[in-house]
Amino acid sequence: MTTSPTPSSDHTTATGVPRAGGPGRLAGRTVSRVGYGAMQLERLNGDRASAVAVLRRAVELGVDHVDTAQFYGDGFVNGVIREAFRPEDGVLVVTKVGATSDPGGRFPLRLAQRPEELRAEVEANLAALRLEQLPVVNLRRAETGPGLRAEGEQLVDIDDQLAVLTALRDEGKIDKLGVSNVGPDELRRALPVGPVCVQNSYSLVSRGDEEMLRICLDENIAWVPYFPLGSAFPGMPKATDEPAVLAAAESLGAAPSQIGLAWLLHHAPNVLLIPGTADAAHLEANVAAGALALDDATLAALDAVPTRSGEPTFE
Repeated sequence: MTTSPTPSSDHTTATGVPRAGGPGRLAGRTVSRVGYGAMQLERLNGDRASAVAVLRRAVELGVDHVDTAQFYGDGFVNGVIREAFRPEDGVLVVTKVGATSDPGGRFPLRLAQRPEELRAEVEANLAALRLEQLPVVNLRRAETGPGLRAEGEQLVDIDDQLAVLTALRDEGKIDKLGVSNVGPDELRRALPVGPVCVQNSYSLVSRGDEEMLRICLDENIAWVPYFPLGSAFPGMPKATDEPAVLAAAESLGAAPSQIGLAWLLHHAPNVLLIPGTADAAHLEANVAAGALALDDATLAALDAVPTRSGEPTFE
């Protein structure tokens, strides 16, 4: 695995393959606009060879931007990434901190928002990936949005969190920083540290962060949405249920999920996608979405889909 750029044209990866979804920019590098979110690889915990094969297929398809975290599969995913990627692949690996593994808990992870916990997670990512420096680290906040919510000692001011992460950057253990699950005020407070990306929940049916997307566009910050098709949580809206999405899919001979991903790429030039899957065929479909052309009439119909809000339900 490498985190250093390998010579390539803007339109091809280091291995000479056309970049999935075309070229985008992240952390001062050109990367594929369709990347890969590695969280779903934890489903292959009992089949390491298949997990490695999915990542190798991603490289073959022109993906050179991968999102991970040490708490994915309690370190399994980072171990697979370390094994799968070769120096000549030129893959940019982005990781995140703000949680840690908790295999025996109600959920397989727990929040780790305190400065000393953020430092420990950076060290854990470095060790698992066998790197001296992490190319990009996202601070995953937890005061709002889907997923676990911070309370008690896990309610930590973003300035205190950014302070420890910039110290780690000064120590050479992190190259670039990003933020995740933040609101406009937090984003503005983070701007002085030079975030290279923002990861928020955002999709065709959940566009409440439009203002922040535009801030990122103005500041040359990559917008990297998670839940790009709507939330996986029960009770939340999904792009693939929308009549306009279904109509576009039928017209173009595409899957509804491909329409939802293609809309994101058309919506703003700083959007990078990290859809996740543990299935090679699904991976191929996600990459193919990056080549879908949406005409003006289709885009207008999709843009007219109302944004919706909702609270996830947990059993």
